[in-house]
Amino acid sequence: MFPDARSAHRRAALLLAFCALCWSIAGVVTRHLERADGFEVTFWRGLFCALTVLLILAWQRRGNVLAPLLEMGWPGLFSGAMWGVMFTAFMLALTRTSVANTLLVMSVAPLLSALLGRIVLGTRVSPATWIAIVMAGIGIWWMVHEGVSGDGLVGMSIALAVPVAAAINIVTLKRIHADIDLAPAVLVGAVLCCLATAPLAWPFQAGARDLALLGLLGSLQLAIPCFLMIRAVRHLAPHEVALIALLEVVLGPIWAWLGAGEAMPAATIEGGLIVLAALIGNTLLTPHPPSVAPPANEPTGLH
Repeated sequence: MFPDARSAHRRAALLLAFCALCWSIAGVVTRHLERADGFEVTFWRGLFCALTVLLILAWQRRGNVLAPLLEMGWPGLFSGAMWGVMFTAFMLALTRTSVANTLLVMSVAPLLSALLGRIVLGTRVSPATWIAIVMAGIGIWWMVHEGVSGDGLVGMSIALAVPVAAAINIVTLKRIHADIDLAPAVLVGAVLCCLATAPLAWPFQAGARDLALLGLLGSLQLAIPCFLMIRAVRHLAPHEVALIALLEVVLGPIWAWLGAGEAMPAATIEGGLIVLAALIGNTLLTPHPPSVAPPANEPTGLH
């Protein structure tokens, strides 16, 4: 897929930016739901995500979907558990604290990823990248600062599970994915998400229109970008993955403004520009890509 280290780094960054673009449509799509809400949204999104990944694996392995699941072994189950935590903890946090509090907690993902990558993988973080991480955190804080409050500490604690699980998963993918294809772990995470939220989502209220939108969320917004992210992770440092993923937070309000008529406060625009400046600055001031994992035998398709 990627011919050399420099080209691999550049294309992986662009691929991950595309993933963040897909992730960012969640808000605007859910605004158009008529009856489904809360945990039902999370359940159906997880179910459609699982079905989409099953189709992708069936296409890659000519119908033998069990083979990749068995090949990934315990590392895949561990990564799947981290996906499951991320898929469910965000929604659970929103039921117990504000969106602003949740996003602010999630903005620590690049810092956690950088620290864990340094400890586990020995990944070096340049001074420019540390500055970018701090700037991105400030930008996210400025975007949501008007809505941040001291209430909902339980929800904020739950929200912390998202960046922690994300950092652990990124480092796991980076360390192991060169030898084992962990893309099927997304399927494990989606199934775990369904099992965790099904009792809370009952009774289901979604109609045909809602199910169509939830199918879009499960496939285009969740399954495909998560699947592609795993392909990109091996060519990026953990902190780079988490930094680029913050584009989701920047783009989300823009889609909600364009597609749902939601107001976009000046602080949202200003904070988003700070995050974008941090990402662009990190790219320009860190010209040499970090060391990448050696090539591995990847399954065909979706590369």
